[in-house]
Amino acid sequence: MSVVSVLGDGAWGTALSLVLVKNGHDVTLWSAFPDYADTLKVKRENVRYLPGVPLPGNLRITSAARDALNASVLVMAIPTKYMRVTLGRFSAAVDPGHVVVSVTKGIEHQTRMRPTEIIQELLAGARVAVLCGPSHAEEVVKGLPAAVVAASPDAAVAEGVQKLFRNETFRVYTSADMTGVELGGAFKNVIAIAAGMCDGLGLGDNAKSALLTRGVEEMRRLGGEMGADRNTFFGLSGIGDLITTCSSPYGRNREVGIRLARGEKAAEIESSTDAVAEGVLTARSVCELARIHNVEMPICLEVYRVIYEGKDPVAAARDLMTRLPRPEF
Repeated sequence: MSVVSVLGDGAWGTALSLVLVKNGHDVTLWSAFPDYADTLKVKRENVRYLPGVPLPGNLRITSAARDALNASVLVMAIPTKYMRVTLGRFSAAVDPGHVVVSVTKGIEHQTRMRPTEIIQELLAGARVAVLCGPSHAEEVVKGLPAAVVAASPDAAVAEGVQKLFRNETFRVYTSADMTGVELGGAFKNVIAIAAGMCDGLGLGDNAKSALLTRGVEEMRRLGGEMGADRNTFFGLSGIGDLITTCSSPYGRNREVGIRLARGEKAAEIESSTDAVAEGVLTARSVCELARIHNVEMPICLEVYRVIYEGKDPVAAARDLMTRLPRPEF
């Protein structure tokens, strides 16, 4: 049995807490908001992010940082844009004995850092890993089969995370390519917004298949330039996560794309929901990274233009289809 604290009371943090409890670990779920932590304790249900799923009595819930630090493993389920300020509350008390597992999918826009890079900067000395793959919280809590990948340059850490989470319905593979696994989880959210626009515009299965295929190629090109193994993007955290995000009714980024196609603006969409669609902010970071690394990413660029420049999604689709002809590879 391991003592684990999950930092973040969203759907995914809650779902992983339940996986860990099921696996027999001693688990604490930490919320940044004392009032909502009290709601979780009283109702034993995450009514805001994962309604209808009971929280077992042996899952501790707290908003006190000191309580969450009584663990050997910290699971970071904090959205990227809040991660730096949240980690500041823990940085002084985390030591090299802690294993920190990021389950966040995004890129910090101001620094263009991955979540594990933020963790390594603020929690110096901690052993870091990332857990990523096609795994919607709504299905995981029902015990439906899912497979993900735990990645760390330290094989012992990756294997430890694998052992921590794996069970008969939650299969965990390992990888040494933490960069690629993490970038795949971030980049696919931008392509998912494009897929949502494709669905919202009624462009059909042929268009969506082409979009996903070329989207993987964009992810692979930029990821390779950033030091990732290009093959990683053909795995669970790349094409696997992309397929789920672009087809599931639970996909928040896909839903953003659908609403953009209907004429809603990004600011209106963001203000209408408590859930965080990481792809909205990641679109800016990806386009900046593509510029820095001189990588052509036309799909991601069109998503950026629709979100931040108000471009008509119909025009974005037309401009993608009428680009100059070229070889596939």
